[in-house]
Amino acid sequence: MAELNAITEENFIDAFNLKLAPGQEIYVSHPIRSLAQAYVYRGQCQPFGIYAAGKMVGYVMVIYDYDIPEYDIWHMMIDKEEQGRGYGSEALDLVIEYIKTKPFGDSDRVALTCNKDTSTARKLYENRGFSATGNEDEDEIELAMTLK
Repeated sequence: MAELNAITEENFIDAFNLKLAPGQEIYVSHPIRSLAQAYVYRGQCQPFGIYAAGKMVGYVMVIYDYDIPEYDIWHMMIDKEEQGRGYGSEALDLVIEYIKTKPFGDSDRVALTCNKDTSTARKLYENRGFSATGNEDEDEIELAMTLK
């Protein structure tokens, strides 16, 4: 069973050591880049390690966009050695529950982007209630949901 733990000075190196499978680099940024963004947006975002059995198996970041307002899920990834075990699905459910607490502001809209060619990720998001908004940017599509 997966759990989310905030990225801190005690575990950020574990996030740096996560690896994507060959070819996945075009779909998601490595946690090193994501953690740099988390630092810049530290007043409105929370990076998490995705853990299973006490080991970091993935990474995800939640950011609040005050301009829209909405919550965005950024850079979700599961280590190449841990993929296919359901950790992504479990982590997404946990992220949605975290967002429901409205840690940065009041909004029921949750959005993310997904590469057009990642059918596995898109299916995961759609199974959780996300749907395409029609907004596209190069090879990325936006999916969104309204919290209930």
